Amino acid sequence: MLFKQQVLLRQKLFVLGSLAIGSLLYLVARVGSLDRLQPLCPIDSRFGPRGQDEIPLRALQFKRGLLHEFRKGNATKEQVRLHNLVQQLPKAIIIGVRKGGTRALLEMLNLHPAVVKASQEIHFFDNDENYAKGIEWYRKKMPFSYPHQITIEKSPAYFITEEVPERIYKMNSSIKLLIIVREPTTRAISDYTQVLEGKERKNKTYYKFEKLAIDPNTCEVNTKYKAVRTSIYTKHLERWLKYFPIEQFHIVDGDRLITEPLPELQLVEKFLNLPPRISQYNLYFNATRGFYCLRFNIVFNKCLAGSKGRIHPEVDTSVINKLRKFFHPFNQKFYQITGRTFNWP
Repeated sequence: MLFKQQVLLRQKLFVLGSLAIGSLLYLVARVGSLDRLQPLCPIDSRFGPRGQDEIPLRALQFKRGLLHEFRKGNATKEQVRLHNLVQQLPKAIIIGVRKGGTRALLEMLNLHPAVVKASQEIHFFDNDENYAKGIEWYRKKMPFSYPHQITIEKSPAYFITEEVPERIYKMNSSIKLLIIVREPTTRAISDYTQVLEGKERKNKTYYKFEKLAIDPNTCEVNTKYKAVRTSIYTKHLERWLKYFPIEQFHIVDGDRLITEPLPELQLVEKFLNLPPRISQYNLYFNATRGFYCLRFNIVFNKCLAGSKGRIHPEVDTSVINKLRKFFHPFNQKFYQITGRTFNWP
């Protein structure tokens, strides 16, 4: 009896040993075959089928990783040459408007693998001292990119500065121009709020919004106040139309970009002739922040700076109504020129 049990035990051990050795041999063979296969990247699969005209995945990977070293100036000339990197003049510029959502728009467009953004506002065309340094100085302020990628910069002061349209036209008469706008009164209050916060950080006093926006002598809207003047979008746009046809402008709804960003970004992709790449996967709502944050891939996420979404001070209702009434005819003209209507009061 004992002998039979020992025989059965040996047989079970033999079978288990054979299975273990077989599994080990299979894994070794499998690992070897995986080395010869092209790895499947979750980003690549998210973008869908690859075509001849599509951006190579390595461009996206490099852009998110090693390109950071190039921006910091840690790369040699030989490394730049080997990776076929260049500093290109922008093919599109976000020209305004201040407090319309220019930073959010730039960061969201940077989700696209064919877009490379200038990290800082260059202020080349609106600053006489910078402009005097010449176009090559401007080019060297641009990030490194692949030749097939589009470089985009944003400087919202461009929209309201008189000399800028002609200067940009001289650089590139066919450049694409992006303008992001918000409801004019809300934008003006947001503009004031940013300045107010800066004053408070320096322990300085500042006038209330009502006193700045309304002329105390006439009790009418004070068009000399910069925050009000910037919100008269049609006046500034008419200056740009002396140099560029309306087809070279794309108007982005800054209010909608906050609440429903994807449709706005898809319109910009189309305007820039980019293959559709930004998807809902790239945008997720952060309930704590109250804003959409950006997802570049499975490991890299980014939210906008904490300064975004400042709480506005309470403004007298009669002043808000006066401003909305003042902006109304300018808004109607803006709709007519751009062909885009907004639900502004």
